[in-house]
Amino acid sequence: MKNDPRSHGLWERTAPPPPVTRALDGEVTADVAVIGAGFTGLSAALHLAEDGMKVVVLEAAEIGFGGSGRNVGLVNAGLWVMPDEIPAVLGDTYGPRVLDLLGGAPRVVFDLIARHNIQCEATPVGTLHCAVGDDGLAELKERARQWQARGAPVRLLDAAETAHKVGTTAYTGSLLDERAGTVQPLAYARGLAHAAIKAGATIYTESPVVGADDDGTQWRLRTASGSVTAPWVIVATNAYTMAMWPQLRAELVHLPYFNLATRPLSDNLRRSILPERQGAWDTKEILSSFRFDQEGRFIFGSVGALRGPGLPIHRNWGRRAMAKLFPQLKDVEFETEWYGKIGMTVDNVPRFHRLGRNVVSFSGYNGRGIAPGTVFGRCLAQLVTGKIGDADLPLPLTEPQAAPLRAAKEVYYEVGAQLAHVASARF
Repeated sequence: MKNDPRSHGLWERTAPPPPVTRALDGEVTADVAVIGAGFTGLSAALHLAEDGMKVVVLEAAEIGFGGSGRNVGLVNAGLWVMPDEIPAVLGDTYGPRVLDLLGGAPRVVFDLIARHNIQCEATPVGTLHCAVGDDGLAELKERARQWQARGAPVRLLDAAETAHKVGTTAYTGSLLDERAGTVQPLAYARGLAHAAIKAGATIYTESPVVGADDDGTQWRLRTASGSVTAPWVIVATNAYTMAMWPQLRAELVHLPYFNLATRPLSDNLRRSILPERQGAWDTKEILSSFRFDQEGRFIFGSVGALRGPGLPIHRNWGRRAMAKLFPQLKDVEFETEWYGKIGMTVDNVPRFHRLGRNVVSFSGYNGRGIAPGTVFGRCLAQLVTGKIGDADLPLPLTEPQAAPLRAAKEVYYEVGAQLAHVASARF
């Protein structure tokens, strides 16, 4: 991907090939133009094409180039925010609506994967949110109580049950969410692209939008060598927004996140860690995550960027922290590494915007892009086709608001992660 082995790492090495695409060259027309070939844009394109709409997707780089091809691959339900806090943030109409939609979003993902036979290592066996210390356990107890009150299949595990499922005694407990699971994220994005093209969508890559003009009935999106004319535009660029509609970038604080992957482990080592193959992460502010891929590679990640001084710092921390959690891996080296950026909003809740006449967008997934991106993309398709209106969406219509002190916060996250990883091999 763009000739950088640290952009997509293991996922680029193991994903099935993307569909053959090319840059836009010339003038084309469509019913809907979608900007961005990640989970949201591809889901929107797939659902629109299945409804008979002529859809053109413009991707600045390659399919899954942004966060969709760099993340851990956890298909989680809900949001980072505690369930009971959502109505206070979004109100009594949108709060329950988004909780219901995102609570069932992993099922939508796994059903799409099955329906379109997407080869993406789908493993719908749940996830484990692991408690560090008494404070972490108290947080998970409350999260479990709130989800269980809504009928969600989540279960709080004690330290002994957690040790059995994770393979370490480091945690005081964990929350097992049976709705969730893991995928190979770049493979999922490429699979959505194949499905969208099969349904009739057209995808152009290496085609960044450099201009947009509205004549009152049609939008004309210009690229370096062509244009797309369409009455509707879906902007699905999220944290990787560039020149067009920069207010989307302005409301997001970039949080860097990296992953390190080992070679495939022996059968004995595989059996000793996450024997049921849930994906896992912990309750620390600078969190860690870990999971396996289908070939038995152990994937270990945390906050930080693999560049400049952060590269050796995070590599060394990864070796120390992995060995502290799982001493049996102390002599295992990492084989691949990659990192990306997460778009964070000020309240950790996504946003729905109308950026102009018939220009709509969801963004700000706060590290939970796979399931929300998939169902929000479907929502945008339903909005464009008239199946639903603004008032039926899971989030209220808002104006983009620039995040205060955005640049300072981004420096703080990157440097703070380096300092934390220098100081500790914590889990």
